[in-house]
Amino acid sequence: MAPVSQIVSALMLPALALGAAIEPRGADIVGGTAAALGEFPYIVSLSTQGSHFCGGVLVNANTVITAAHCSVDFSASQVKVRAGTLTWASGGTQVGVSRIIVNPSYNSRTTDFDVAVWKLASSIPESSTIGYATLPAAGSDPAAGSIVTTAGWGTTSEGSSSLPARLNKVSVPVVSRATCQSEYGRSAVTTNMFCAAQAQGGKDSCQGDSGGPIVDANGVLQGLVSWGNGCAEAGFAGVYSRLGSLLSFVQANL
Repeated sequence: MAPVSQIVSALMLPALALGAAIEPRGADIVGGTAAALGEFPYIVSLSTQGSHFCGGVLVNANTVITAAHCSVDFSASQVKVRAGTLTWASGGTQVGVSRIIVNPSYNSRTTDFDVAVWKLASSIPESSTIGYATLPAAGSDPAAGSIVTTAGWGTTSEGSSSLPARLNKVSVPVVSRATCQSEYGRSAVTTNMFCAAQAQGGKDSCQGDSGGPIVDANGVLQGLVSWGNGCAEAGFAGVYSRLGSLLSFVQANL
């Protein structure tokens, strides 16, 4: 998953996606299915100049959280947030952004502390298609083998530059941190991250999905799409910001 700015920066890729480089994930779900309207009422599309580049999560009427790597290249005046629709390009409610707050510990080289808070210029109230995410408890760390689900408008295959029009989702098991560290290196996967994938590959988030939600079986927001080696490759899990360890930053900026 590479940082999202190269389609806007190759769809904000820190997710190891192009070639075999580790990059932030900017775009689509691989091996997933179509999401239903209202299934992820808190998901939002982040766009600049009319183009989607990352996902985000609505946590109250005035606040979105997303990946730091989706945030560092933009000023608040350059971006918009769209909520309450299955299509990133139309429908729902679109508002501007008044402030972008990147976690001060974010490291662009390692993608550690990959979280940012966006304050909205106009509030987005709850409705039949819009709701706010449930944040995890402090210290929450998804258990290996538990099923988590992510959604986004990212690319549906590694290296693609074409985004799907409608929202997709995919469910995968959590991979133990030790296993994920054996794939990427011990120092690459920190305790601010968790990993999820099926061992044989084939299902994953991808470029353009960065910053979007990953939730547990109870619908609790456990993390944000962050990075990975390519998309859906066997032996390389998707890596997600672990909100349970980053919660104090988020709560301080709500």
